[in-house]
Amino acid sequence: MRYPFVQSETHAHARPGRTPMKIPRSHFLPRTRNGWTATIAFLVAMALAQPPIVHGLVNRVEPWILGMPFLFAYLLGAYLVGIAVLIWALGRNV
Repeated sequence: MRYPFVQSETHAHARPGRTPMKIPRSHFLPRTRNGWTATIAFLVAMALAQPPIVHGLVNRVEPWILGMPFLFAYLLGAYLVGIAVLIWALGRNV
């Protein structure tokens, strides 16, 4: 892997006159285990509310749950799980 270099003093691991620059890490990738857990859990919760699963597996009215058709109760549950994951991540300072 090639690193960008800047002109500077000589270091033991660089050629004379060149110092390797630190490449900043992306802010789009989680940096901690809790960050990865929250990201994956949120993506799974949101994937369960998307059309391939909703239209193919849970697109039905019966049974009624708490006065709502099954589809609405399922979507409410999926979104509440996503919100719970975000609150959990906020509490962990992810």
